Amino acid sequence: MQKPWLKSYPPGVPAEVDITAYGSLVDLLEESFQKYADRPAADSMDKQITYREIDEGSKGLAAWLQSKGLVPGARVAIMMPNVLQYMIAIAAILRAGMVVVNVNPLYTARELEHQLKDSGAEAIIVLENFASTLEQVVTRTNVRHVVLASMGEMLGVKGVLVNFVVRNVRKMVPPYRLPVGDGRTVTKFNAAVSAGRGLTLKRPSLSPDSVAFLQYTGGTTGVSKGATLLHRNVIANILQSEAWFTPMLDKIGEKQIVIVCALPLYHIFALTACYMLGARQGMMNILIANPRDIPGFIKVLKKHRVNMFPAVNTLFNALAHSPDIGQVDFSELVISNGGGMAVQQATADKWIKITGCPVIEGYGLSETSPVATVNRLDAHDFTGTIGLPVPSTDIAIRDDNGNDVPFGEAGEICIRGPQVMAGYWNRPDETAKAMTADGFFKSGDVGIMDDAGFIKIVDRKKDMILVSGFNVYPNEIEQVVALHPGVLECAAVGIPDTKSGEAVKLFVVRRDPTLTEDALAAYCRENFTAYKRPKVIEFRNELPKTNVGKILRRELRDK
Repeated sequence: MQKPWLKSYPPGVPAEVDITAYGSLVDLLEESFQKYADRPAADSMDKQITYREIDEGSKGLAAWLQSKGLVPGARVAIMMPNVLQYMIAIAAILRAGMVVVNVNPLYTARELEHQLKDSGAEAIIVLENFASTLEQVVTRTNVRHVVLASMGEMLGVKGVLVNFVVRNVRKMVPPYRLPVGDGRTVTKFNAAVSAGRGLTLKRPSLSPDSVAFLQYTGGTTGVSKGATLLHRNVIANILQSEAWFTPMLDKIGEKQIVIVCALPLYHIFALTACYMLGARQGMMNILIANPRDIPGFIKVLKKHRVNMFPAVNTLFNALAHSPDIGQVDFSELVISNGGGMAVQQATADKWIKITGCPVIEGYGLSETSPVATVNRLDAHDFTGTIGLPVPSTDIAIRDDNGNDVPFGEAGEICIRGPQVMAGYWNRPDETAKAMTADGFFKSGDVGIMDDAGFIKIVDRKKDMILVSGFNVYPNEIEQVVALHPGVLECAAVGIPDTKSGEAVKLFVVRRDPTLTEDALAAYCRENFTAYKRPKVIEFRNELPKTNVGKILRRELRDK
């Protein structure tokens, strides 16, 4: 196929990467544990953990998991925010030859039960602050072993101070009583690690095709499905990301790279960009348990000179509008990479003005481990595109019949590469719908590619609004409305309309409390043709979001 993007690659970035460099993620991680043993791997609330401590702790926890009769390929869930134990838990499960099932700790009991049942998880490592949710469903699942982590245990504090420290997670630890018996055990995290140190870790026989993660899709467009990510999928994306970022990261020199991990580690973006790429490069992750606490977040940022900052648009926007952001030293920030949702020009402009570092937008999904495209890191202006396919990746823009469309025309973004999942866990029907005969994953996103290979997201197919036969893309509406100085956040959705089939409804969080519906409607009349103009404008104090910060249009439509 044509690969027009290769001619647009920045200097030093190869067209292909060697994904056979490692037989498994365990090989990659253990190499880094040895190479960077004395470096701090993560910082959480001023407590640090080194790569050596992750190596030793994960070896002990892995041996303990094996001692419970869990066999290679068994699924082990992790239900924690960004805390130090997460760094140990991921490595331990992989080193035991088992499969990591990342779980959102803010899940309701219903959502948690679905994921535990669907994955068939036999064990779970959970921060005790969230154990009350697990208590409600655990007897209806296959979970037989519960490992309870606590903030106090890792940070070396106890009693009243624990509740002060965990304010970034939840105010207090809710009461819970996890059932034991019938083969079910409940063990403290540190006790499991200590017990495992006296055991022998049986090195599993892993191959590139072994399953590493069941990464559940956010469920924003339907029932959450588990993307089956093999060891080779994640290895490929680490090396693809490294190839793209290395020319810029080389500017830091010999100093250890400091990366902000404000995105939750259970999300694929942080899992690869922060944990996995971080380990590969020997970075230090600044773990942020609750990025919605902007004042607390800024207090942490003031203690460090960060080099790399992955985030979603809403987080960049919230920080950029904080009155204290000017107190942060961004002089050594070289990469601000945006993903997870569309980066808006208003946010990008404000961020570069504050930090001097442009937001470089990329694109990916749980199903692609996740990175599929990234903008050139030497771009200084907001491009409005998601960039170019990363090395060893093909992108096709196709119509509903599966035919490639010409440059400049909209179609579904389809992705082929070594980072594309093996399929959806136990869902051959859904896998068949998502994959094409020639090996492309159908993303469900509408995009346009120009003749230089740059891709622009138009919108989610499911979010597209059809007004009198005309396609209206919410991203376009939101990008323009967000530029209004009185608007902090906005979201556009389709609502039923007797005359036009659907009409645009705009939800707005005001920055300027004096902004009126009439004033905003007048702004829209100046900027949109008639069928694109919002028919209804509703002001809100806040918009519903996923824990990653992606605005939930579906919830707005359903209300």
